[in-house]
Amino acid sequence: VQLVESGGGFVQPGGSLRLACVASGTIFSSDDWGWYRQAPGKQREMFATIMTYGRTNYADSVKGRFTISRDNAKNMLFLQMDSLQPEDTAVYYCNNPLKLYSWGQGTQVTVSS
Repeated sequence: VQLVESGGGFVQPGGSLRLACVASGTIFSSDDWGWYRQAPGKQREMFATIMTYGRTNYADSVKGRFTISRDNAKNMLFLQMDSLQPEDTAVYYCNNPLKLYSWGQGTQVTVSS
């Protein structure tokens, strides 16, 4: 399974970004998916998940600001991030929370004024 994340960048506080993840080598529609992030000096954490049937869950730190979605036809996972704050600065990854495939390269998100 290959995971490729994209869409990161530099944004000022209060700004928005939309991340994308393309998964190949798996039956995407049959998998649950999650977004993870790793800030400098911290462990990687999962903060948003979406089940095969569409149910979503969020960590309190991103609830109400981030939205996870999926397009099974395109084997893609998305993360809409609004009201970004400096503490959201991290490398962002996608993965299956149950199977934990090999990690992609991630996409860097930097929030700073």
